[in-house]
Amino acid sequence: MGLAGVAGALQGFAVGVGEHEDLARERALSDDGDESIVPEAHGLNPMVGLRGSRGRGHLLKISAPARIVKIPWANILRPMRWVTSLGALALVMALLHRVTAGGPLEARATLALGFLLLAALVGGEVARRVRVPRILGYLLIGFGAGPAWLRLVRADELQALQFLADAGLALIALAAGAELTLAALRAGRTALLRLTTGAVAFPFVVVTLVAWSVSPWLPIATHQSWHDRLAVALVLGTLAAAASPVVTTAMMGELDARGPFARSLLGVTVAQDLAVGVLFTLVLLVSKPLVSPGAVKLGVAGVAGLELVGSLTVGIVVGYLLGQYLHLGQRRTALLLVAAALLTSEIARALHLEPGLIALAAGFYLANFSREGERVRSQLKHASVPAYLVFFTLTGAALQLGALAQLWPWVLLLIGLRIVSLRYGLLWAGRHPDVTPVLAREGWLGLISQAGWALALAQLARRAFPEWGVSLETLVVAMIGVHEVAGPICFRQALVRAGEAGEGEGTHGGEAALGGVGGAGAASGTGVGPGGVWQQP
Repeated sequence: MGLAGVAGALQGFAVGVGEHEDLARERALSDDGDESIVPEAHGLNPMVGLRGSRGRGHLLKISAPARIVKIPWANILRPMRWVTSLGALALVMALLHRVTAGGPLEARATLALGFLLLAALVGGEVARRVRVPRILGYLLIGFGAGPAWLRLVRADELQALQFLADAGLALIALAAGAELTLAALRAGRTALLRLTTGAVAFPFVVVTLVAWSVSPWLPIATHQSWHDRLAVALVLGTLAAAASPVVTTAMMGELDARGPFARSLLGVTVAQDLAVGVLFTLVLLVSKPLVSPGAVKLGVAGVAGLELVGSLTVGIVVGYLLGQYLHLGQRRTALLLVAAALLTSEIARALHLEPGLIALAAGFYLANFSREGERVRSQLKHASVPAYLVFFTLTGAALQLGALAQLWPWVLLLIGLRIVSLRYGLLWAGRHPDVTPVLAREGWLGLISQAGWALALAQLARRAFPEWGVSLETLVVAMIGVHEVAGPICFRQALVRAGEAGEGEGTHGGEAALGGVGGAGAASGTGVGPGGVWQQP
């Protein structure tokens, strides 16, 4: 071979190696990322390089006989670090739990709070990695460490920390109230009324009728007369209609869901709780002539009404004072809001009111009758994560699910009835043209959660019916606990189906929540097309 032939061969070699398309087509080098690398040798057929295919060199792929596998030890061990951290925290807390058994309550409560928050942070990260809501991780960590299970935190310590749980509840409820605007409520009032009616009337009627029909076998009403059993069924139906604006707000904040679907569900949950407060008072009044003499304390009906009206009134006053103070130009708005939440907690305890309703009314006043509404909403976003951590961790530690061991068939029956009735209640609401199809189909998933006001009403029911109120409260608290755990998962699924979940979790696009109305407003969640429920002012 002469110099010309050698030059032609080298030229073919250069062309063959330099052709990226040929390399990609022949898959000369196989790389599966971090999992494996398959080395392959590439040769040149000099005859083809000299004479074939218009002077272009062709590659001969020689597969490697062996496969080199890189084991991603870091990826394997990373999940174990979180489990190890939780185990180490539990061991340390178990040791300190035994050592400090005779210490002052304040010191033990402070130690318990620090342990719970550290463990909840780890649990929230684990929950995020397995693609479930963080607040569910907080709840489960609190429940696991609380008196109901591992008993790393004592009941008296939780009681001492209750004011912090109430403050966290108030801060979240303040954010919920600040999301409600009169302009939006007026724009979607027909759909909101229709959705609230379906979400309250259907569970109330279905649960009441079924509970009354099976009441001869219901453990808490077996030995009661049929009049008393009807009162039990009415109370169960009333509490089945309650919802949780706090969980709704927390999920909206965690998933950064500010679209019309999420805002509509928030409005429905607030309306549900207000309607259930009125309905509970009416049920107690109706039960008086039905039940046996002395079976109901009618004064509790007045207490329930006063608690509802008093909480809303005090909340408006708190909102007015807070707005006036913010108008003075205070810069540390977030710190002031935290102080207001602590103050709300103490006011509620002193006056025997509901801190969530007080803060809800205060937030609503600030959003609609104060110039500081937007400023408050912005600052509450920064303070929301610590509030979620404190409230849901302490709430999880206080969960009482022991009744499930004896009453689980009845709990599952009542929960199933509530879920099915919510489903068909919103489908009924969707028959109105002002209710978007996505709300009618998926909205029931966002109304599963219960907390706060439902627990307060369960305590009032115990006081109203002294003979069987304790058993009734035990059953209702077990139901609320299950709803509180399952609700965040269902709400997240509702947001995903509606296309409003953050972090790229949507499946149908933002316009699904608008009933098929597209445009920039639909994509950003800042407006609702014709027939929508929520419209931004």
